[in-house]
Amino acid sequence: MSDAPTDAQQACFEAGIKFGSLYHQFAGTPVSPESTRSLETAIAESIENQPYCESVTVDILDDRVAADIGHDEIPGSNSDREHGSRSSASEQDERAETSSGGYTELSGHLMEVKMRIEYEDVVVRTRMEMTDGYPLMKLVAVDE
Repeated sequence: MSDAPTDAQQACFEAGIKFGSLYHQFAGTPVSPESTRSLETAIAESIENQPYCESVTVDILDDRVAADIGHDEIPGSNSDREHGSRSSASEQDERAETSSGGYTELSGHLMEVKMRIEYEDVVVRTRMEMTDGYPLMKLVAVDE
């Protein structure tokens, strides 16, 4: 015979459900430097609708989005000189946007997420962080 889960265990389970939903619902969503703020809001508000979810903070990292799109190339860099390229920054940005469509797909390395779950009298705080190139959801604290 098995005991029922404690409130703390149930709160941690709820946090896991929210993180799984957040990541797998939004991974692959097209994102550009112009859409990061609205996507952050959409993700947070969507997950906050779920039971026991008190707050979600999503920060999509603009510099990483731009780098994924290819906006981080600097004219005159070593790679430009090696390949004989003398294009301007605007020409490079235009090529990157043409080849990528001006966006990239949302993935774990592009965002930081924090979540607060409240179940009964238990508060669970979580965050997502990159570990060895993989986005892992971490249990930060369980306050009973």
